[in-house]
Amino acid sequence: MQSTAFIVFYSAASSCTEPAGLRSTLAAAGHEVISESFFGGPGRTGARWEVSGTVRQLRALTNPLDDRLAASTDPELYGAAIAVVPAELVRAKKLLLVMDVDSTLIKQEVIELLAAHAGREAEVAAVTESAMRGEIDFAQSLHSRVQVLAGLGTEVIDAVRGTLELSDGAAELVAAFKAAGHHVAVVSGGFAQVLGPLAAELDLDFARANDLDIAAGRLTGLVNGTVVDRAFKEVMLRTWAAELGIEMEHTIAAGDGANDLDMLGAAGLGVAFNAKPLLRAAADARIDLPRLDIIANLVGIS
Repeated sequence: MQSTAFIVFYSAASSCTEPAGLRSTLAAAGHEVISESFFGGPGRTGARWEVSGTVRQLRALTNPLDDRLAASTDPELYGAAIAVVPAELVRAKKLLLVMDVDSTLIKQEVIELLAAHAGREAEVAAVTESAMRGEIDFAQSLHSRVQVLAGLGTEVIDAVRGTLELSDGAAELVAAFKAAGHHVAVVSGGFAQVLGPLAAELDLDFARANDLDIAAGRLTGLVNGTVVDRAFKEVMLRTWAAELGIEMEHTIAAGDGANDLDMLGAAGLGVAFNAKPLLRAAADARIDLPRLDIIANLVGIS
């Protein structure tokens, strides 16, 4: 039986135009287009082709095309991208999607929202940015950022929780996966006290984040237990997949920063969502449009 994979193309254009050179590149290398379908949704249109060949072969052919799309200044190609998705992932009866939270599931960075109540937002934001670029150790950066929260009353947690904004398409993505019988989880370098109610509201299967230490109704500037860093995120992906009886090849991980590198590398499909350069370079697929539900298009759910 011949190997196949899916090539997915999308952009913000109102109509889907096949990337220049795609078919000729495939034909010259002896790959056959078996089927073609189209999709659309808020802020994007796209196409999906099932093509003969392995994922490795097809990525080697399409990566140069994708690089040209990413560098293009043509307004018709705004946000355009090509991804190669394993056929077994598209056809899997059960999938597990695990996402980062800050700047992925939601638009903000929770630690910065909390720090604003201490008058230290700019300082903390600079450290967060450096950590997400992979320039400094995440656990070390987390401890230093949480220290500035010492003394804040726990009412700031409720205040921050009330300002959270889901990324565009986040609710639709979760709903589409759940309706198709799949599983969705989040693992965050943020805080359980903020994430818990949001996870319950979205009916997520699992959620894990750091635990803020609280004493006498105030934040102590410490976190309890194991820090949710890049290594721990991969551990949770593997743990939840095993608990659900889902093969790692049938998992998807999405994030935006260096803290997500291990998780994306371990998943069957790693998706960089409006990500920092280090993660973009390592991911299997990139989304440079502000619509998280494009992940559903990548794996054929919509």
